[in-house]
Amino acid sequence: MRQQIRSIQDGYQNHLFDVAGVLVTADDPWETCPVCHESMQVLKTVRRNGLTLSHGPFRVRETVRVCAAGCRREGSPVLHRPAALTILIPPGSMVGYDVMVHVGLQRFVRHRQRDEIRASLEKEHGIVLSSGEISDLGRRFLVYLEALHRQKAPALRAAMEADGGWPLHLDATGEDGRGTLLVAFSGWRRWVLGAWKVPTERSDVILPRLNETAALFGSPCAIMRDLGRAVTEAAEQFVKKLPAPIPVLACHQHFLRDVGTDLLREGHDKLRGLFRRIDVRKDLRAFVRNLGQRLGKRIHEARVDIRTWQDNPAQNLDLPEGTAGIAVVRALSQWILDFPADGKNQGFPFDVPYLDFYVRCLHAYWAADGFLRTEPADAKVKKCLVRLQKILGPMDCEVPPFAQVARDLDKRAKLLAELRSALRLAPKSNGRSDATVAPADVLQRADEFEDIRKAIAKLTASLKERRPERGPAKDLRQAIDIVLTHLERHAPFLWGHVITVSTESGSSVRLVDRTNNILEGFFHGMKHGERRRSGRKILTHDFERLSPAAALAMNLTRLDYVAILCGSIEELPRAFAELDAGNRAHSLPSRTEQMDRVEAETASMSLADKRLIRSAQMEKRIVAAGR
Repeated sequence: MRQQIRSIQDGYQNHLFDVAGVLVTADDPWETCPVCHESMQVLKTVRRNGLTLSHGPFRVRETVRVCAAGCRREGSPVLHRPAALTILIPPGSMVGYDVMVHVGLQRFVRHRQRDEIRASLEKEHGIVLSSGEISDLGRRFLVYLEALHRQKAPALRAAMEADGGWPLHLDATGEDGRGTLLVAFSGWRRWVLGAWKVPTERSDVILPRLNETAALFGSPCAIMRDLGRAVTEAAEQFVKKLPAPIPVLACHQHFLRDVGTDLLREGHDKLRGLFRRIDVRKDLRAFVRNLGQRLGKRIHEARVDIRTWQDNPAQNLDLPEGTAGIAVVRALSQWILDFPADGKNQGFPFDVPYLDFYVRCLHAYWAADGFLRTEPADAKVKKCLVRLQKILGPMDCEVPPFAQVARDLDKRAKLLAELRSALRLAPKSNGRSDATVAPADVLQRADEFEDIRKAIAKLTASLKERRPERGPAKDLRQAIDIVLTHLERHAPFLWGHVITVSTESGSSVRLVDRTNNILEGFFHGMKHGERRRSGRKILTHDFERLSPAAALAMNLTRLDYVAILCGSIEELPRAFAELDAGNRAHSLPSRTEQMDRVEAETASMSLADKRLIRSAQMEKRIVAAGR
């Protein structure tokens, strides 16, 4: 059946390609002048080519008419072009709006490569475009989309006001400190309201963007931000100018990570330095490789022997003899090297890998000591155990000070675990959002917020009681001070997520997310798509060249946004055509390319600067001046 369907599709496609290039006539003889309402006369008849998804490649004879009375508008004669053609093809182009929309969606929503888009257009629609044209259509698509987004801002604003307002999530992302993309995000609707390329994260750069967003969509009911100084200062200055105060909230996830980094970074770096000084991992890897070479082709039998040994009672400390005993020692060494398995793939500071490594080394050292007390019967197995114990020996002595560094680090890690438990916040979001809680559960979640606040207050009091005033517990005192300092500094911004909103049906309570995870997830999705498209893991080059309007393209996956913007994705080409309806002399991209706002350059080395200083003429000037 699938074969027959494919055959029928190919047949219809061949018929479509057969009519490619047919000549059609476009004329509106009944149109009158919009100024004087008199008849229009023929100015000229031109032939042009067209490419649309609906019609494929075609030729058209277009009749352009001019007002017979000589009316002028904005200094130019009143012209009229056939409406049937103007809703299909932009001014000065032969490629239709629907092709541009298709390319834009494939590039910025589905993250397809240029060659993939070219191949699908040629195979499915008989449209042949170059790679350069694909890139140009993608850029034009973003220009039209951004203009349409701004045009529909009043309708988008009305929809959010009907919800009772909107919380602003604000954050920036980039790659290697370049290509910084600042995004203003509506927390309840999950819409990108604004996206801008900024040279650096500075409050004087961020504040105008906040004002611009508020001018288009109204003031938010709350702001969710990270702990960065620039965003913090910009949000503070923005709120001061508002007629009514709104809560400015600090992301709990960033707060927890910030506390953990200050608590654990120094101790974790010390522990890592100790391991690197004595090359424990290097020696263990070499030891495992050596034992693997000794086992040779018997490795598969040895793995069966290890499973048999594992099934024996744990109290039995006798190691098997021969190949099986060597394989057990090898497995013990591999168990140490597998220390990342003790983490939860959450990243530092929620995972402390070198502390896990130390703990496994210590347990393996004690296990080797236990095996040696009941001396193995096989001398070769004993020799391997002694060698392993020697590698791990520094873990069980005072010099280097592994034990002291690890003890202090463990105490600090437990303090972070207490704080995380009080916040009831998993380091990685489980996909649940406070904003999407069912109305019946809102009050219950609001009570949970209050419970969390009480738990933090209880933890603060407990830490103050446990804080040693003097004595040898200096490290614990410093660790507690770090947590208390963060709690005191950020306390005003950790609470206020329960918002009372006014809607047409009356007042109700809504919740603002406690984290910026929805925006972090949005950035992750963008970068994942760009990696899929480019095949590059490091996106420095891509983000430097990516238009900020690419973030707006992700709104097209939101059905409520699309419904307000144009009704449906199928109607997006017509909405773009209406943007050009008032001026058919030039397309929207050509009209706006000279309107880009010039900003004060705060980056030390922007892409535009690199192009200048890396030119051959620059080097010649310097060499000539030096001579």
